[in-house]
Amino acid sequence: MKVAIEGCCHGELDNIYAAIEHAEKVEGIKVDLLICCGDFQAVRNREDLETMACPPKYRDMRTFYKYYSGEKVAYVPTIFIGGNHEAASHLWELPFGGWVAPNIFYLGFAGVVNFGGIRIGGLSGIYNQRHYRLGHFEHPPFDNESMRTFYHIREFEVYQLSQIKQPIDIFLSHDWPANIAHHGNLEQLLRWKQHLRSEILDGSLGSPPGEHLLHTLKPDYWFSAHLHVKYPALVKHNDEHATKFLALDKCLPHREFLQLVDFPDTDAPKNIMFDEEWLTVLRLTTNVRSNTRNMCSLPESMQVTKEDILATKNAIESNMGSMQWPQNFKMTCEVFDPAKMEQSMTQKNEKNNQTEQLCTLLGIINPCEVHMLPENPTSAPVNPDEIAIESEDEQPKKNNPDEIDIDDGDKNDEVQEMPKKNPATVYISLDFCLAAANISSCILCKSSIDKLLALAFSSRRLFFARSRRFFLDTECPSATVWQSSRYSDISNFSKADII
Repeated sequence: MKVAIEGCCHGELDNIYAAIEHAEKVEGIKVDLLICCGDFQAVRNREDLETMACPPKYRDMRTFYKYYSGEKVAYVPTIFIGGNHEAASHLWELPFGGWVAPNIFYLGFAGVVNFGGIRIGGLSGIYNQRHYRLGHFEHPPFDNESMRTFYHIREFEVYQLSQIKQPIDIFLSHDWPANIAHHGNLEQLLRWKQHLRSEILDGSLGSPPGEHLLHTLKPDYWFSAHLHVKYPALVKHNDEHATKFLALDKCLPHREFLQLVDFPDTDAPKNIMFDEEWLTVLRLTTNVRSNTRNMCSLPESMQVTKEDILATKNAIESNMGSMQWPQNFKMTCEVFDPAKMEQSMTQKNEKNNQTEQLCTLLGIINPCEVHMLPENPTSAPVNPDEIAIESEDEQPKKNNPDEIDIDDGDKNDEVQEMPKKNPATVYISLDFCLAAANISSCILCKSSIDKLLALAFSSRRLFFARSRRFFLDTECPSATVWQSSRYSDISNFSKADII
């Protein structure tokens, strides 16, 4: 079986399919499956385009909308994960994965499926420590903040994937696992990408959660993109098993963006198939998923038994008739019409029948429906294990000394103006990570600084809430201003203002 692996798609579906068709003719082969490693850009209309996080000059409709409408059909079955340039309003409808168009399948925030006897897992998005332990609070209408935090991976999905025990053949991530560069020809990589030298040497390049999954799941193959360079590596695990890593470029002429990989032929159907172990994990973790900024207290370990997996499989087969993922794609919005001079459209919370059917099948909470509830504290289901980020009473977890704060390069991290100061209150702008002494801007008395530093060093948890305030009472009448060059939200305060 021939599988084509592609790096960053950037909406170039026509050219990618044309490249596959050309390879088939030249090599005399037939490609059975295409896998894309992110930045897919499933843009259906101008509304989707406005929720794609990138400078406006790079927002281009491209041609996915033709596949969405049925004007075109994918040349081969296609599976993809999300990257950091995606149509947030579209992928939001499919948190657990599903069809974005006929023959084109999205793995969701995280997912595992089977195709032709190959087990394929993936994690969408890129790592950003500031948002890693937040819940999935983002929903339409997206703003400059939420369209970016939407594609930052969360601890919750990493925890779910860590429960997988059965072997994985292929795993996908958009950004590279941390330290993967040291397992290949590093000298050659630095010749191609000299600007990565400092990040590689100080260990900040890549995703620490990705590295954790690499050594936990130990897949046969791991494919990534993001850095727009082809880079192979070989990771040897302690049990003598090895993972073949390959990063690929973006789809451009004379760039190495496509790789053909051979897998043994089996009798398994060449269709997208449910994975009973993964769906069991989804079912057993639904009660610890957070759909707000608050995080959930994840259990240290979770037991997924054979009986649990068998029960999931029986439920699917009895309701669906087989383990094949149903061909239940339906359009949920109007599609772009180039003949019309469309104006910007209002973002809407659209229900997707695929998510509804899967949640009903597994008996789990539909996070999209939770976001559609009125903004009333009594309207949404209450999770007793959810931890409010602002809470001072929760006991923080132990610090992980291996955590690295990696900025994904977002340029829209400005915070809102701070309110006027109450002398009895300490104001902390939480538009940064308050951990490992990474306090970027705040107004604090010295005793409170000492307390917060101690908390940062003893806590594994990120106290982060964009555009929110964390209030801490203090009896100290004097305060000191701390401010980094990056943040200027307290620049209007003088010493006289904060006595």
